[in-house]
Amino acid sequence: MKPTEEQRAVIEAALRGGDLKIKAYAGAGKTSTLQLVAEQLAARRGIYLAFNREIAASARRRFPPGVDARTIHSRAWASVTPALRSRMKLAPEPPHELAARYGLGPLQVGTVTGKAVEIVPFEIGRMIAEGLGRFCRSADLRPSVQHIVVDEKIDEAVAVQLRGWLLPHVERLWEESTAPRSRNAISPDVLLKLWALTEPRIDADYILFDEAQDSDGIMLSILARQRHAQIIYVGDPYQQIYEWRGAVNAMAQINAPECALTESFRFGPTFAGLASWLLVMLGEHTPVRGQQNIGSIMVEDPSIAPPVDAILCRKNVTAIWQFAAGLHAGHQPAIRMSPAEITAFADGADQLLAGQRTFRPAAFSLFETWSDAQAFARSPFGRDLEPVVRIVDELGTGFLRSLAQCSTREAEADYVISTVHRAKGLEWKRVKVADDFRLRGADGSPMPDDDELRLLYVAVTRAQHLLDISGLRDELVRIINLQR
Repeated sequence: MKPTEEQRAVIEAALRGGDLKIKAYAGAGKTSTLQLVAEQLAARRGIYLAFNREIAASARRRFPPGVDARTIHSRAWASVTPALRSRMKLAPEPPHELAARYGLGPLQVGTVTGKAVEIVPFEIGRMIAEGLGRFCRSADLRPSVQHIVVDEKIDEAVAVQLRGWLLPHVERLWEESTAPRSRNAISPDVLLKLWALTEPRIDADYILFDEAQDSDGIMLSILARQRHAQIIYVGDPYQQIYEWRGAVNAMAQINAPECALTESFRFGPTFAGLASWLLVMLGEHTPVRGQQNIGSIMVEDPSIAPPVDAILCRKNVTAIWQFAAGLHAGHQPAIRMSPAEITAFADGADQLLAGQRTFRPAAFSLFETWSDAQAFARSPFGRDLEPVVRIVDELGTGFLRSLAQCSTREAEADYVISTVHRAKGLEWKRVKVADDFRLRGADGSPMPDDDELRLLYVAVTRAQHLLDISGLRDELVRIINLQR
């Protein structure tokens, strides 16, 4: 493989030694670049760290024999005591049982719509457990209120009080997790945190850390301690889309000389131009460069509706709606969602229709009746929920439940329907981007928030040859005009 000028610059920087940060745009060949680096460092012991087993397994096949390709969680697993590993196999405590054990009953709270609702013990226990998870994914030494996520439907002033009330219970759960003789189940996040607190030493001369933009604070803190090793971080700061689970702006926090991979091998200049415009809105002035020999067609007219290989959505409920529409049109689509996830919406709606509270899906957890869900879906705050509410109202929960059994295998499907989060790292020849993106600020401002722009950047850079943005065209034109 003949390296590009940018790849040669990365190789030369790596050979000079010292930590290195590689900013790699979508489709810019970051894994291939790391492979070239590893080949040049073949005389040294290397480790490649990834976030999931599939990527690590693929790297293991591609990299030289001297490179140990693993996930960071697998390194933690291999390094802790058998007692801790055995606790990983235990069934987690259900949230309502956790709340009952702590003596926590239901709470009345105010919501953004002005209506008071009851937070049931299940929801309280879930917030405590998730607060522990976010703490474990941070570099902090103690849990704090910033680790506790409260449903966006709860009034912010009430949310501040709620976080303060929940914090002692998150601290108690952490103490139970770390107690030497504890019999409680622990999650992979707790295992990683406990391993990090031992200040582990990773035995390698250099470490290749892929998808660094998705790092949690705890992962960065582990790598920062490896002063004996050269750390090569690679990632795209504009594909950082996991704020909801506590991910940090990792690429900005890494203090190391920087190289860039700006040439995308996935698409042509047309898509590169759209991606570059989104980057400018995010404060980046170095454009993405596409390949002149790759034909890329942008579809802006909704009446054309060309065939596609993938439909990418912002939310699960939109993906379900697109799936239902595809089946109604006689297509055989695949949806990147488990049957249980779809059935959960039907089960939850049935419970609300019967006047009973539901715990799953989380989108329904603060509603007391189905009419509450309908009213919220009609409000400015609840637009994301509207597609699934329409399905239930117009076709019933039985139809929604039947959808769960209708997905075709991806290899045999006419096209794939996916959320952007589940499409990250993938590519298709022809992609349609759904119209459920929030292209106005959460506070009602005319410009979209940065996290939404990053999500859209990931979506539009999945396409190779055809990109249908017709559903978003008017809003994108509005934003362009605002910038002039």
